[in-house]
Amino acid sequence: MRDKILVVDDERSIRVGLKGLLAKEGYEVTSAESGGEALQILTGQPFDLVLTDLRMPQPDGMSLLKKIRERYPDTLVMMMTAYGSEKIAVEAMKAGAYDYLVKPFDNEEVKILVQQALEQTALRREVRQLHERLDAAFRFDNILGTSPTMQRVFDIVKKVAVTDLTVLITGESGTGKELIANALHQNSPRKGGPFIKVNCAAMARELVESELFGHEKGAFTGALTAREGKFAAADGGTLFLDEIGDMSLETQAKVLRVLQEREFERVGGNRTIKVDVRVLAATNKNLQQMVQEDKFREDLFYRLNVVPIILPSLRERREDIPLLAAHFLTEISSRYARGPITLSADAYGVLLSAPWPGNVRELKNVIEAAAVLSASTEIQAADLRLNRQVHSPEISSSLTFKEAKQQVTEAFEREFISRALRRHHGNITKAAEEMDLHRQQLQQKIRELGLKEWKEEKVS
Repeated sequence: MRDKILVVDDERSIRVGLKGLLAKEGYEVTSAESGGEALQILTGQPFDLVLTDLRMPQPDGMSLLKKIRERYPDTLVMMMTAYGSEKIAVEAMKAGAYDYLVKPFDNEEVKILVQQALEQTALRREVRQLHERLDAAFRFDNILGTSPTMQRVFDIVKKVAVTDLTVLITGESGTGKELIANALHQNSPRKGGPFIKVNCAAMARELVESELFGHEKGAFTGALTAREGKFAAADGGTLFLDEIGDMSLETQAKVLRVLQEREFERVGGNRTIKVDVRVLAATNKNLQQMVQEDKFREDLFYRLNVVPIILPSLRERREDIPLLAAHFLTEISSRYARGPITLSADAYGVLLSAPWPGNVRELKNVIEAAAVLSASTEIQAADLRLNRQVHSPEISSSLTFKEAKQQVTEAFEREFISRALRRHHGNITKAAEEMDLHRQQLQQKIRELGLKEWKEEKVS
């Protein structure tokens, strides 16, 4: 499909000249003699690029630029201005124009700038389509992941969401436990009911039972009125008990009763209240070890651990970092109404090699800070403000961008393939199946990357 260009100028000679020049280059060109006519044409069909004069009868080029930016954000605009008016053209670029041309034109310059602009349009379109495909294939609600471990998590969530089974979500801080709980609720028959979240670590120990079960008037000093607890508030819906490993043993016993009997009493009361609640729990602690240390009730652990979902750390799913980074950059571009933001090869190298103790949450914060503070639309390694020293692959300054990118990509592929082979104890056939590759493709990659220790397939 040919790229479509709209030329807008009140001078007929300019319109005819540009139309002829660009048509010879293979573009589909339409012309308009005013901003008003241009807007009418744009309502009927999409264009990849608009070339518009700055000085025209109302609406002038600047007004037309603003309207196109508002109504057709995927269409690039290039301004045309007379010699000596470049300062105004620069102001137009600040308002969102892609570039500007100075009259009288140099035909070769016109062709080069138009080609560059259309390449930028094609890149934007490709990135958007890529995100759409990735979102469809590798996301569940707001959770992203191409790695086999995350795909297994998605599979469990889809299967268990439609049930009323109790789920225990474990993983390090920042791995997305609350997102999983939200996904379980939103994809369940209870999605029309309340979703009540309780952070057990944030509640004062002496008030935790009042928070969970409610209290009667006068139950303790300061209880001036009766209060409904979280279990009652979640009736008909889902209760998410986050950081349940911080709950006292006494409170654990009462939570166990609710799970078993679906009933409880308020603090200071003797009336039994029945509830229909699905319970989800999460923790970053090892509850099995806490059971052995008599810090967590064994019977409650088994009641909660009906369906375990273990979230991997970001270190265990480094292959998801490019996808997550791209997703966060798209979010940031949209939130701050900016154009596409990209990562340089050395920045990718830092992200792929960082330890990420704060996991996905830390990655998001680092990328957001870099995008906001960076002086350009391409984030460099120096823009990434990590809290600790990170080893970045050595990239020679003499390399071209393409060569540097290839170097970082090869380092990533080497680590990714080695991890898969370690998981399958050197079995190339099984590792290839996990990575959705043919066995011969994986063997070729092993040879290309010089992974000598994996050349011989082991049987497992």
